[in-house]
Amino acid sequence: MNHHHRKILHSLFAHPLGANIDFDDVTHVLDHLGAEIDNRSGNKIEVTLKGQKAVFHRNTHGMPKTEVMQIRKFLEDCGVSPEAYPV
Repeated sequence: MNHHHRKILHSLFAHPLGANIDFDDVTHVLDHLGAEIDNRSGNKIEVTLKGQKAVFHRNTHGMPKTEVMQIRKFLEDCGVSPEAYPV
């Protein structure tokens, strides 16, 4: 995982919660973590990582904080921690 991807991962877990995170950057991070990403109807994607599945809405602008929290929770459920990927 390159430096940019690690920064995005850390921003997903940052306090206070960031809202200027690009959704395409998040999908690249998920891809580098080994997730399977499938496009769904209605501008959504289904992500499968370490046996966990989740569906997220693809945003064209900065991600809403609720979506950032959902992705953070999904990553936590998958056992992904930003401490494992130092910046």
